[in-house]
Amino acid sequence: MISLSSVPPELLGADPDNPAEPLIVLCTFGTGGDLYPFLKLAQGLRQRGRRTLLLIPRFHEAKVRDSGLAYLAYGTHEQSQGVLDDPALWDERKGFGVVWRGLLPSAQMVHELMAALPKAQPCVALCHPFMVPLAALARHGRPDLRIVGAYLAPASLRTVHDPLTMGSLQMPRWVPLSWRRALWRTIDRFWIDPDLLPGLNAARAIHGLAPVTSFLPHMQAACDASVGLFPAWYAGRQPDWPETFVEGQFPLPPIQGILAPELEAFLAAGPAPIAFTPGTGHRHAARYFADALSVLQALGRRGLFITPYADQLPQALPPEVLWQASAPFEVLLPRLAMLVHHGGIGTTAEALRAGIPQLVMPYAFDQFDNGMRVQHLGAGTVLPAAKANARRMRRQIAALLARTNEQGPAAGSRGSNFEPGLEGLLDSVEQALGLAASSTATRSPPSLP
Repeated sequence: MISLSSVPPELLGADPDNPAEPLIVLCTFGTGGDLYPFLKLAQGLRQRGRRTLLLIPRFHEAKVRDSGLAYLAYGTHEQSQGVLDDPALWDERKGFGVVWRGLLPSAQMVHELMAALPKAQPCVALCHPFMVPLAALARHGRPDLRIVGAYLAPASLRTVHDPLTMGSLQMPRWVPLSWRRALWRTIDRFWIDPDLLPGLNAARAIHGLAPVTSFLPHMQAACDASVGLFPAWYAGRQPDWPETFVEGQFPLPPIQGILAPELEAFLAAGPAPIAFTPGTGHRHAARYFADALSVLQALGRRGLFITPYADQLPQALPPEVLWQASAPFEVLLPRLAMLVHHGGIGTTAEALRAGIPQLVMPYAFDQFDNGMRVQHLGAGTVLPAAKANARRMRRQIAALLARTNEQGPAAGSRGSNFEPGLEGLLDSVEQALGLAASSTATRSPPSLP
């Protein structure tokens, strides 16, 4: 049985003897890009006097240990590494199953955590969407548990309205709503549910719960409320989103990071480079970087490769191409000529803030939808990774650079007017959690130019 005895009481924030102050359990999952928004929210909520407890994959423990935040780690390094090592993770049809099977062994731990919380202490769970079904499992032993879905990207909120993407498929506006609903049912029946439902329903059966008939509708319906970690100008509320959905903002950091000396020297030594990154969790991008090097050499441009996995890189990089395991994007991106990336929501948001052109090369999950939104904002173009090669990458990059030289920064980029709105986001999160607002500040999303 899990116990909070290992968590120093002072790390839980406000006075633990106050029976009216709920404990906010932030249930996280995924790569570093998934974890970071919850870290920012936990820090902001603690500054407002809230009690918080992070539930994190053990794979991320080193990142959280020095944050000063209360946390409990679940799972094993081997489980997380097994997910990242599976090349099917980046297949748009197979990725959801890989992620879910990697998470299921932790279902019982989430249940035990909720059971170990003091019954007299109110508790709310702020969940990554994939953690919602596990929190719903735990709720049968704690009926008063309030579950709030924290949607990092709009693609996780199902809709039949425009804009509508289903993986790499973008639905034309003329398609009737009845056809769209039928297509979602088909995707559920033949793609998502056969891969995800058996494991979930087996876990529910252990606790005597009825089986779920469809995974994604259950994930959305199990939430008492939900909040978007993105602004309305990026994705406006759709008519079929939950009535309890609360609009938010991107949880971006202030622009105050410091670049590594090697990177600073490289940037100062020549023209702004083109940066390439497939994301912090992508371990199977050797071809991506080989194509990127070919493109840079063909265009005669300097480049920056960003990945924690050096074994994916070409064996010998020329002096005009630098590798970095990581970098603070809020400081780096404004100094780039362009960013080529996978379409993760955090990277997309930072590139929009920097006002630089983007070539989005999506692999799976929400990346296709994010790429489409970048394109509709006029901030870049999309080249699905499955269709990419050096020739197509070179053509897209050359066209984006030429357009930027002729027209200036893309019209949809936020540039210097971009507002992260963390205080406003915290207001939205507190509203979704059902808490009395601890800040009277209000924030309005910036209008599109």
